Amino acid sequence: MTSILTNTAAMAALQTLRTIDRDMETTQKRVSSGLRVETAADNAAYWSIATTMRSDNSALSTVQDALGLGAAKVDTAYTALESAIDTVTEIKSKIVAAYGVGANREKIQEEITQLQEQLKSISESATFSGENWLQDYISDGATAASEQPVTKQIVASFTRSANGEVAVKTVDYTLSSKTVLYDLAGGNKGILDSHASFIAENETSVAITSSDGTTSSTTDYAVQFYTSDELQAEGADTNTDDRIYDSGTGVYMKIDDGTWVKVTTTDPGPDTTTPAYNDGTDDYYIDTSAGSTLEDRKMSMSVSTLDITDLDSVADQMNALVPGSATDDADVLDMLERFVDKQLLAMTSAASSLGSIQSRIDLQENFVASLTDVIDKGVGRLVDADMNEESTRLKALQTQQQLGIQSLSIANTNAQNILQLFQN
Repeated sequence: MTSILTNTAAMAALQTLRTIDRDMETTQKRVSSGLRVETAADNAAYWSIATTMRSDNSALSTVQDALGLGAAKVDTAYTALESAIDTVTEIKSKIVAAYGVGANREKIQEEITQLQEQLKSISESATFSGENWLQDYISDGATAASEQPVTKQIVASFTRSANGEVAVKTVDYTLSSKTVLYDLAGGNKGILDSHASFIAENETSVAITSSDGTTSSTTDYAVQFYTSDELQAEGADTNTDDRIYDSGTGVYMKIDDGTWVKVTTTDPGPDTTTPAYNDGTDDYYIDTSAGSTLEDRKMSMSVSTLDITDLDSVADQMNALVPGSATDDADVLDMLERFVDKQLLAMTSAASSLGSIQSRIDLQENFVASLTDVIDKGVGRLVDADMNEESTRLKALQTQQQLGIQSLSIANTNAQNILQLFQN
C-alpha cells in the first residue's frame, strides 16, 4: 500500500541514516582525540581507572623532579667531603713531617693552619638549595652537649595501596656526629670539631651497655688490651672456647685479631654492665676498673684546632690522663697522627654513606622513569583508540552514509510518483 501520510520506506531509511551519523560522530571523535574512552560516558570503569593512574603518573613526575633535587644535594655533599678528606690527609702528612724538625715546626704549623681554614671553607660552601649536609646544629650546645641528630629526607616514590590510600616514601640521611664535619650548635659533635679522646698505645676502646633492668645506655671505655704473646707468657689457656683465654690468673676475651681485653666471671648485679660474652654457664664482663670513659679522656683539641708548636701542653694533658704516656715530642705526634687517622676513617665512612645514597637515588630515578612509562602504556591499553581500526570504520561509515542518503532519496521519490497518477 502506498500512502501520502506515512512513508514507511523513508522512515526506515531516515532511522538508518541517524544511526550511521551517530556512529560516524563517535568514530570521528575517536580519530580526532586518539581516545576510545574520553569521558565517563564512554566506559565508566576504564575512565575511572585511567583518570586515577594519570593522576598518579603526574605525582611520579614530581617525584622524579624531587629525586633530581635530592641527587644534587647528595652530589654536593659528597664532592665537598671528598675534598675535605684530601685536606685532612694533607694535615696528617704535615704531622708526619714534624717528626725531628724541632724549631721548624712553626713553618709546618702555618701550612696546617691554612689547611684547617680550607676545611672550614669547604664545609661552608657545601650548600645546595639552602641545605648543607656537612655542617648543622646536631647538639644542644651545652658544655656536656648531648647529640641531637637531624634527619634529611629525599622524596623517593609515590605509592597507592590496594585500598586506595596514597603515601610518599623517602630516602633518609641522618646528620650526626658520624656524618657532619662541624656542629654549628657549639657542642663539638662534628668529626672535625670534636675533641680528641686520648687512648694510650696499649689501650683500645670498647662500648659497654649499662642497664638497671628498665633502661639501658651505652658508654665507650678506654681499657688496656693484651696481645696473644702477652697472654701466653702469663700462662697456658685452660678454656676450650677460642674467644676466651683463661690463664689461671686472669680471664680475657678476644675483640680483634691478636687483641684481648680482661674480663671477669663474677656477676656484678643488674645495675652494672651487661654480659660481654656468655658461654652457656658464665657471664663474662669487661673489666673497666683500670680504665675510664672516653668522655673523661677528652682533650682540648680537634682536627680543626691542633697545633704542633704547642706539644708540651698536649703532653701535659696526656700525662694527666694516663701517667707516663708522653715522654717526648714523638709520643705526642704519635697520638696526633692516630687521632687524625681515626677522624679520616670517620670521614671515609661518611663518604661511603653518601655514596650508597647516590646509588640508591640513581636506581630509584631509573625505576620511577620505567614505572611512568609502564603506567602510560597500561592507561593507553585501556583508553587509546586503535587508529587503524577507527580509520577503517570511518571509511565504512562514510560509504554507509552515502548509501543511506541514496535510500532516503529513493523513498522520497516513490511518494513523488503518486502525483503522476493525478496528472493523467
